[in-house]
Amino acid sequence: MVNIIGKKVKLEKATAAQMDRIYYWRYEEKQQEAKKWNGPYIPEPWLSKDQHRKQWMEEEEITNGVPASLVITADEKTIGYVGAYWIDRHTDWVETGIVIYDTQYWNGGYGSEAYRLWIDFLFDSTTLHRLGMSTWSGNERMMKVAERLGMKEEARIRKARVVDSNYFDAIKMGMLREEWPAQS
Repeated sequence: MVNIIGKKVKLEKATAAQMDRIYYWRYEEKQQEAKKWNGPYIPEPWLSKDQHRKQWMEEEEITNGVPASLVITADEKTIGYVGAYWIDRHTDWVETGIVIYDTQYWNGGYGSEAYRLWIDFLFDSTTLHRLGMSTWSGNERMMKVAERLGMKEEARIRKARVVDSNYFDAIKMGMLREEWPAQS
């Protein structure tokens, strides 16, 4: 069982109750603040609670014993999750991400700590060569977190994302395994 404990947050495999909490944030919560920042240009198909649980439980591991996602808890509450998915197995490259749904935990270092713990876990538990992340130029907080953790902007695709009828750049950031020890 994966259980990563930081000063402010804990990353762990999701229980059924935690999956239901993530479901609430993704599909039922009225404000949907996180969706305004986390890929608002990608339509998310609606899933039933059962479909959501099934999809979460069937998610492919990155490698044996390394889950593709973990929930983030703070103060005994489920507040978001971290995830990763393969871009290229041949070159040991995964894309990573983080979502903090509970706005009470924004701007307090919770996301930065969770993302740092996640990156550390992925590099320590695998032979991954590189980690990346993708966002849009309107998500300045995510770009700052990634930069603070040592990721570098590697690509900017101009006006490739539309949010609220405005064009934004698509941003790709990344880090190589050998760059991580200096950051961790």
